[in-house]
Amino acid sequence: MPDDAHLEAAVPTLALDATALEKLVSAAVAAPSIHNSQPWRFRLEPATSTLEVRAARERAVPAADPQGRALHISVGAAVLNLRVAARHLGWAPDVRLLPDPAEPDLFAAVRLDTPATAPVPGTEQLYEAIWHRHSIRTPFTGEPVPPAVLDELATAARAEEATLHLPDHEETSRLLQLTAEAERRNTTDRAQRAESRDWIRTGDTPPYGIPVAALGPQDLAGRLPMRDFAALRAAEHQAPAVFEHEPRIAVLTTEHDTPADWLRAGAALEHVLLTATVHGVRASLLHQAMEWPYLRWETRDPHQRPGFVQMLIRLGYGPEGAPTPRLAAGHVLDQAGD
Repeated sequence: MPDDAHLEAAVPTLALDATALEKLVSAAVAAPSIHNSQPWRFRLEPATSTLEVRAARERAVPAADPQGRALHISVGAAVLNLRVAARHLGWAPDVRLLPDPAEPDLFAAVRLDTPATAPVPGTEQLYEAIWHRHSIRTPFTGEPVPPAVLDELATAARAEEATLHLPDHEETSRLLQLTAEAERRNTTDRAQRAESRDWIRTGDTPPYGIPVAALGPQDLAGRLPMRDFAALRAAEHQAPAVFEHEPRIAVLTTEHDTPADWLRAGAALEHVLLTATVHGVRASLLHQAMEWPYLRWETRDPHQRPGFVQMLIRLGYGPEGAPTPRLAAGHVLDQAGD
């Protein structure tokens, strides 16, 4: 066999066919999103082997997210899963954020026309974690997360141009107080309360939103302000439970606060969550203070370098938890030309 023919045969041929597309999109939609709103759509451009990721604003949550910051974070998390799945399948994905100013709802374009020359370390573990990562709204055991694991989570955030801070006891207490104040506002503000209730799902309903069984209890001691999706509707409350006494809170920040930064924050959030899942660490998201501009500003630690807080993450150990429903890949994948 001639040398050039031998080299050509050594390069794997990847087919961006229906099977591959379903795997890619199924991985993407497994990402977390505010209120499990799943505000994304995908479209393949066959001519350039590019999978476009667009905002699905019909599933936005305007009362909690008037700027669309959380919508961008949600889509950014889906793009991270898409990138991991593409690497798992053998591609070297080229991701461009906000590639066309004329199309503001085109949040990302992922080009899939280049085979990977070598596997990216950790890809297989992250890919497997996609199917086991769930938000946990129940108590953790209180067992501390080892420093080495926390270091890996911080490294995962840095890989996506974000920073994961680990506040001390005093700063954690301050952040929880701000979160509690935001939670009080959420449950008494008419628009927030109505929107939150609208995303609770019971019976035969669309496969998005939060099932009643996944709402989780409130903290019996009132120390940890978990989101009350039922918004004071007692019939849907679970019995209060004893939560961990010293919650481990991590603070995800970005240097700037533009839509591109929000997308990067989403990718960083999901990279952190998948890495945590690899190590058996569970997580829940404390987003309440992010929904009130003044309180979000107050979550900035004056002792840290300037930055913008995008998410508070509660970390610990506990059961894996049950998955929340997801839209099927076919329901969020548009045909080219639609």
